[in-house]
Amino acid sequence: MTTSPSGLGEPRGPWFTSPDLADGGTAVRVPPEEAGPATGAADRRWPRLLLAGLALVAVSAGAGGTAGWFAAPDAPDAPAPAAAASPPPSGGAAPVPSDLVTAAARALPGVVSVQVRGGRGGSSGSGFVLDDRGHVVTNDHVVAGGGTVTVVGQDGRRLTARLVGRDPGSDIAVLRVDAGSGLPALPLAPSGQTRVGEPVLAVGSPLGLSGTVTAGIVSALDRPVRLGGGARQSAVQTDASINPGNSGGPLVNARGEVVGVNTAIATLEGGGNIGIGFAIPIERAARVATGLIGRG
Repeated sequence: MTTSPSGLGEPRGPWFTSPDLADGGTAVRVPPEEAGPATGAADRRWPRLLLAGLALVAVSAGAGGTAGWFAAPDAPDAPAPAAAASPPPSGGAAPVPSDLVTAAARALPGVVSVQVRGGRGGSSGSGFVLDDRGHVVTNDHVVAGGGTVTVVGQDGRRLTARLVGRDPGSDIAVLRVDAGSGLPALPLAPSGQTRVGEPVLAVGSPLGLSGTVTAGIVSALDRPVRLGGGARQSAVQTDASINPGNSGGPLVNARGEVVGVNTAIATLEGGGNIGIGFAIPIERAARVATGLIGRG
């Protein structure tokens, strides 16, 4: 499917398999001997039928679009991890501040729009500066089609970027721009200190609208999903609005530190954001990015 080069697009991707559903998104049918009265069976089945339309998709947008990633527990009946709040970090760590205005001001200068032209029709997404050498982290599915890559900073400057490396299994890619571009690197959150319930911002270019921030909380940690068609891996779940074009942008805490790389959203019947988004934990993203930089 080809879309206009305006940066607009719509989510799309394979069906999400709920733990309550059989493979392929078909509702689990209650055996007659377990169904009970007809009205009771219908009452029990309707939430499962509703979940049959739930899809998890990558959230890049642009001409040609990009693929969604299948996300589900390894087995249909595997229980989802409890979203219990983590205990406060030890070592006298400072409490997370609530001033998201300050966090946005810190993060925005280091976030870029990523635009790919050529290749298999082009695509667009988001990214953020990792270090003072001009390395930019984004999602692999944003750049997988190939082509000329341009990043656009918060100040409107357009910079040509070179692809350093890709890792489809983790859905992480690294770009590089001129180290003298003046784009500031974003600080990364310390390992193990992200907590369920803390406020976060999703920063990026949803629907081509650069410099957009949306607020929410960390809804769950260690949520098992499949990204990039690979093995199951844990993700940060958030209710901050993530939409097409947010792919590769940072999920930041109230200190302006990156806690994850926004990657996918759940949708119902191909619709937009429903408050369930997923980000690659920054510890894993940084580890993969460092390896790509070392080999590139």
